Amino acid sequence: MTSIAALGNLTRDVVAGALPRPGGAVFYSAKALARIGGEAVVAAACAEADRAQLVPPLEQLGLPLRWYRSETTTAYTFHYEGDRRIMLQDAVGDPWTPERALEGAADAQWVHVGALVRTDFPEETLAALGADGRRLLVDAQGLVRTAALGPLHTDGDIGSVLRHVAILKLNDEEAETLVGSASPDRLRSLGVAEVLLTLGSQGAIVISDDVVERVPAEEIAGPVDPTGAGDTFSVGYLVSRAQGAHPVEAARAATRTVAEFLAG
Repeated sequence: MTSIAALGNLTRDVVAGALPRPGGAVFYSAKALARIGGEAVVAAACAEADRAQLVPPLEQLGLPLRWYRSETTTAYTFHYEGDRRIMLQDAVGDPWTPERALEGAADAQWVHVGALVRTDFPEETLAALGADGRRLLVDAQGLVRTAALGPLHTDGDIGSVLRHVAILKLNDEEAETLVGSASPDRLRSLGVAEVLLTLGSQGAIVISDDVVERVPAEEIAGPVDPTGAGDTFSVGYLVSRAQGAHPVEAARAATRTVAEFLAG
């Protein structure tokens, strides 16, 4: 049985004025899964016009891959100011239907839902994915971001989608959007069994019913491009959890995976 599935829309990214490059949560998740090893499948979508640029880098990773046609390819322009990413949302891809998501996930029991905006995975799709014992890890960025073009707009109007989520990864800004602060007690009020609060170079905090523990980041020498680090953390965490690690142990393993990713 396949352990992990990574699903999501590919993106066409322009970073700090450079040439467009492939991106998106599913892209960086797949790169991390290929590096870590293990049983995994990938399902990704983009427009036909961008397939030749965006899909071959995924194919080269050697993981089982399903590609789906989208009317539009998600596109971003961004740069970094310290740990903060300043982004423009130039285009938004199509929503994933329950049928597409279930086909893409195959028989995986742990699913990284690579949502980039709120419309990528509607609640009915998350409900279908979360059935039959599957455990979903969702990044809060894909819940709080609206589909509006231009500067990213976020709000906490996410409805009841979290009832389908087993693991929620979010940063301090997303925590403030959802519950007003990054306080562990406030984050517990979301009702998600496992919450991963990532703090960039300051590490992460694991929050569950019985533990609140900080996991420090690994030190990395020299400047790095942190694009994809969050998705790498998510995948590293899922792989460890699928292998039986408890949440704090899995977060430590994910932190090491991120350091290896950033170090090249």
